[in-house]
Amino acid sequence: MSKLQNNQEIAIIHSLLDELPSAEQITSSINNELTTVQDVVRYLVSCFASYSIYVGHGTANYWDEAIEIVQAVMHLQPPCDESTLNSKLTKSERELIGKIACQRILNRIPTPYLTHRAFFCGKEFYVDDRVIIPRSPIAELIESGFDPYVDSQPQRVLDMCTGSACIAIAIALHFDRDVEVDAVDISDEALEVANINIEGYGLEDCVFPIKSDLFENLPEGDKYDVIVANPPYVDSYDLATMPDEFRCEPDLALGSGDDGLDCAKKILAKAGDYLNDDGILIMEVGNSEEQLVDLFPTVPFHFVDLKRGGTGVFILGVEQLRAYHDVFEKAALEVCDAR
Repeated sequence: MSKLQNNQEIAIIHSLLDELPSAEQITSSINNELTTVQDVVRYLVSCFASYSIYVGHGTANYWDEAIEIVQAVMHLQPPCDESTLNSKLTKSERELIGKIACQRILNRIPTPYLTHRAFFCGKEFYVDDRVIIPRSPIAELIESGFDPYVDSQPQRVLDMCTGSACIAIAIALHFDRDVEVDAVDISDEALEVANINIEGYGLEDCVFPIKSDLFENLPEGDKYDVIVANPPYVDSYDLATMPDEFRCEPDLALGSGDDGLDCAKKILAKAGDYLNDDGILIMEVGNSEEQLVDLFPTVPFHFVDLKRGGTGVFILGVEQLRAYHDVFEKAALEVCDAR
């Protein structure tokens, strides 16, 4: 074979590799050519790579993303073992996997919105596009019982911006339901999803959904041992440049002003009024950590070194919140004035 012929064949191979599989090809391959879980997972990984989809809504790689789709259809819980990989899929299972895969790949819908399940602190939660998909690194602090940041088990906890109520529920379950958790959100739709999860775990007697714009509808004088806040914290630049998958999530749960800190400033200004004398605030600000530190250079934020990864989670004690109240209140008022 001449060098020219060899180059031509290589060019043909590259052109075939560059051709993206259509929805019909994806479903046909899954329905007619593949048999086992491993077959389907391997093929989905290839399709995900071809389309360069974004993962980050509960999984960190294409393999785990594919396994979650297949296990959800099979009504199996993670992790996936070897016996599952070798299992044969039924025709109806393959058909459903094909439909979900096409939605995931072609419409860039995050997998949890298609399977209606997400995992947080090792627990399963119902989710749909009324709420942000659970993925907060605060899970690590909940699983440690907030150790070493609290001296004893908290009696009352406030989960600010609760969304699906995954944080509130995880806290209640960790402390064996021996704690009251107020789950606050401004969105009626989010609270509908929160209620589904609260009722699903039978926690109506200790997790209480409340509609409120941050602290606005909470009674004055209410006190908590711990306030956990995972507010919107995406700045305007990141919001405009995020992968398409994020555009499926509620705008209200993501963006928070030019610097991503509008909600955080309001929470910092009021949290001290709602904490007991030894209470703490735990807040996640994600990629806006740098902007927060630049905005409040004198405040001694304690950013937690999380073993499982994740950034932008800090802790402030009630004394620090009260000591810097005027600084926080000024920033919060500037947010209100800008609107």
